[in-house]
Amino acid sequence: QVQLVESGGGLVQPGGSLRLSCAASRSIFNINTMGWYRQAPGKGRELVATFTSGSLTNYLDSVKGRFTISRDNAKNTVYLQMNSLKPEDTAVYYCYARTVESQYWGQGTQVTVSS
Repeated sequence: QVQLVESGGGLVQPGGSLRLSCAASRSIFNINTMGWYRQAPGKGRELVATFTSGSLTNYLDSVKGRFTISRDNAKNTVYLQMNSLKPEDTAVYYCYARTVESQYWGQGTQVTVSS
């Protein structure tokens, strides 16, 4: 059963915007970290933006000021608003959730930034 459902990826021109969403199944209890990682071709997976316990946010330096993570607790959903997109943002973006017991990954959604 899919526990993290991602959507919102696509192809955009440099300078454009996308909003990703990730809805966590209610079967995942007591999430203490939720957010986004990405993996570009030939590179390792890197943290993009997360919420942690206490609503602290953590951003990759290269996306600060351009990306914003937000959440809707009632929907058990996190969002990533991506503005001023650059070609180097091209990657597969993976939703991530963490509990004390386990960690969960979404299937990934492709973001391509190209003219």
